[in-house]
Amino acid sequence: MLRNPTKRPRVRRLVSAAAAGTALALLLAACNGAATANQGTSKDASITVAAGDITTENFNPFSSTALQPTLGVIYEPLYWYNFAKQSEPTPVLATGFSWNAAGTELTIKTRHDVKWNDGQPFTAKDVAFTFNLVAKTPALNPSGLAATAKATSDDTAVLTFKTKSLMQEPAVLANQAIVPEHIWKDIKDPTTNLNKNPVGTGPFKVKSFTPQSFVLTKNDQYWEAGKPTIKEVRYLPVASADAASAALVAGKVDWASAYLPGIDNIMKSGKNLTYVNTPVMTTVIVTCSNAALGCTGPQTDPAVRKAIYLAMNREQLAKLAGGGVAGVGSPTMLLPGRDDNWIADAATAKLPQSADTDAANKALDAAGWVKGSDGVRAKDGKRLSLTVQTVTGWSDYILINDTLKQQLAAVGIELKPSQVSWNEWNAAQTNGKFQLSLDSVGLGASTNPYFTYNNKLATTNTAPVGKSASAGNQSRFSNPAVDAALTAAAGTTDQAAQKAEYAKIQSIIEDQLPYIPVYVNSMLTEFNTSRATGWPTKDNLYVLPAAWKAWDAGIVLKTIKPAS
Repeated sequence: MLRNPTKRPRVRRLVSAAAAGTALALLLAACNGAATANQGTSKDASITVAAGDITTENFNPFSSTALQPTLGVIYEPLYWYNFAKQSEPTPVLATGFSWNAAGTELTIKTRHDVKWNDGQPFTAKDVAFTFNLVAKTPALNPSGLAATAKATSDDTAVLTFKTKSLMQEPAVLANQAIVPEHIWKDIKDPTTNLNKNPVGTGPFKVKSFTPQSFVLTKNDQYWEAGKPTIKEVRYLPVASADAASAALVAGKVDWASAYLPGIDNIMKSGKNLTYVNTPVMTTVIVTCSNAALGCTGPQTDPAVRKAIYLAMNREQLAKLAGGGVAGVGSPTMLLPGRDDNWIADAATAKLPQSADTDAANKALDAAGWVKGSDGVRAKDGKRLSLTVQTVTGWSDYILINDTLKQQLAAVGIELKPSQVSWNEWNAAQTNGKFQLSLDSVGLGASTNPYFTYNNKLATTNTAPVGKSASAGNQSRFSNPAVDAALTAAAGTTDQAAQKAEYAKIQSIIEDQLPYIPVYVNSMLTEFNTSRATGWPTKDNLYVLPAAWKAWDAGIVLKTIKPAS
């Protein structure tokens, strides 16, 4: 019986003030050019969104570097999950789905009366085409989706898997943009095509593009009656926290997602400004942990990773780098509060907030790391010296590294912070050419822990150093017991049985610490309510409201209304 339930660079961390002047001038110049459109009447209301780098006109929904509104605003999935809370999937292009008894066949019912924005009808044939394209193109399929698809009617698509695949459900339903067969069947290389004239089913479509800004206009053929009511959406590049703050206060930007130190004072500068904080991603130190797969350095020793974990003063880190808006994380890598039902041991559900230098020293002593005359430990003639990388301009992460350098020195660990470009950081982490790297975890295909654990811990999702671990396990972690627990969890929909398997995983990662959790990072999103109302609020988190968030952005833009 059919059920009908009711990863890209982003503007979260911004460059420091040293680089802000030029960016601010450029942004405000661009904003002034858009001011006339933004000051329109409620009948033709337009809004402006602060975006990241927009120099490349890329609307390819299969690309990890597609422009911000590609997923959710222009292209849509079958269903959508609200990551702000535990929830059932919401229908988008589908109206129902069911599995066969063996868990190898997924039948999807598609919505009627949907059109692509070029006027062609959307049918189940487009759904089948999309999943077959993914299955036959390895570069589009880092998650290893192993399904073939067939449209058995205009409103029914059937996906057939080689093995029991119940845990593929969220990835299939809610994390895959559906593309039109009549367009993509003629695209020779879907991995490189920039798709400059995107044809989607979403509430908006592209009107114009320049490297300084681009504009989306409402899709008058959109399937959901009466939506959207906003006429145009302009995206402008924002390169710094100062630029974002100035543009918000000046009323030139209506929606931004940026870490703004002293945000409460900034909000007081404009009567129409408001914000929400939706922390759902845990900041972690990714360690290249597995010597058997080619990782080198002291961090391959679990005792060193444990000492780093214990020596952290997280209260200090949250105050200095988190700006007072970071949350308390969990050693399970899950989210306290939202994910409590999945955390096996309530006694260890939250990270220690103060440093335990005695325990850290004991762990290193027992592992044979001896302090030298300079205070730095050594073993077998090798100093306990580690390099940690982050991206130039990620000011909060830079401050974490600088503060950790002092905290870890107290237990004989020398930490050397390094700042690199985003491309260098990503390449090093993906290919295993690093020792420690600051990143975040927490957004999978759904809020079920399987999608965090499988992505970050499964042996099948990693690779030897020098080869790409783009599937997600960039720590190179490999543990047979974890793999067995993941396999068992994937084979059932019984949440009690899944929780028992996750308990095994949590016990192992709390001991091995391939990812060393720091805190739950803030996710600040700022709004100007003078031109549009209906933005998410603390009391009505109908989405995860970050402007860069795939899928959710489309929900926001079709929900907000022109201010009266």
